[in-house]
Amino acid sequence: MSHSPSFIIIGAMKCATSTLHEQLAVQPGIFMSELKEPNFFSDDDQYAKGMDWYLAHFQPANANDICGESSTHYTKFPTYPKTIERLYNHLPDVKLIYVMRHPIDRLVSQYIHEWSQRVITVEINQAIAQHPELIYYSQYTRQLQPYFDTFGQQRILPVFLERLFKYPQQELERVCGFIGYPGQPIWDNELSTRNVSTERMRTSKIRDFFVEAPLLKQMRRWLIPKSFRNWVRSLWTMKQKPELESEQVEHLQAIFDQDLAVLGSWLGIELSCHNFKAVVQAEPRNWVNLSPKNQPISSGDYD
Repeated sequence: MSHSPSFIIIGAMKCATSTLHEQLAVQPGIFMSELKEPNFFSDDDQYAKGMDWYLAHFQPANANDICGESSTHYTKFPTYPKTIERLYNHLPDVKLIYVMRHPIDRLVSQYIHEWSQRVITVEINQAIAQHPELIYYSQYTRQLQPYFDTFGQQRILPVFLERLFKYPQQELERVCGFIGYPGQPIWDNELSTRNVSTERMRTSKIRDFFVEAPLLKQMRRWLIPKSFRNWVRSLWTMKQKPELESEQVEHLQAIFDQDLAVLGSWLGIELSCHNFKAVVQAEPRNWVNLSPKNQPISSGDYD
């Protein structure tokens, strides 16, 4: 029997998608792909492996399991421009879950991640000018509008990280109701949340070889004082949380407030960087019916 996902967590990057993926995976009757981010419909090299390769990730599921996966690359427009077309061609009836958080917090978290992966090597204020994707991926209506146009808003569930962590059981129940889960989900407090902090270490193949090699690891514990090992570790670690200059914060707030005004109109609320956390935590939010006056955003809105 061939299994395919009936729902996908499509992002956003650094918005607790791993946490939600793991919480869904431990619910009886829900099967989440072991490969958390297949990125099949977004990445050309993954898509070239073919649909059989993709569906193989769901073969271990039981006959009646609800299947899902999570790939944040699916909401990284314009980096991956073919995602939605491919997704619709293969899974036109799929349900989509989009997790958001305060856009500046998300941007900073992405910067830390990209710094650790050596994708970004400059400090954060300089990086914002050099890497526009830091802003793009926090413009949630920019990412959602093409999905609305293709799938319709009723097939996309909005979730907010801030509310997910404040009311985890309620939000898990809301997600499970959306995907058609017939059981009673239980939030597992034992699962560790994925929280990237300034202690994140930078990628280093040489360091990882010496750290992970079993024999070398044991010798290091015998011969090298822990204080020295901690000092070496600190050489690859971000010393403090990146700090945005006040002018940069004002610049970002102006950009994101424009995007959040549209998002708020879709949700039936007034939304801005200033009130974001309080408003999204206050009560669960679903899309309201878009009236004719709430026209879709245009590409000119981001020029």
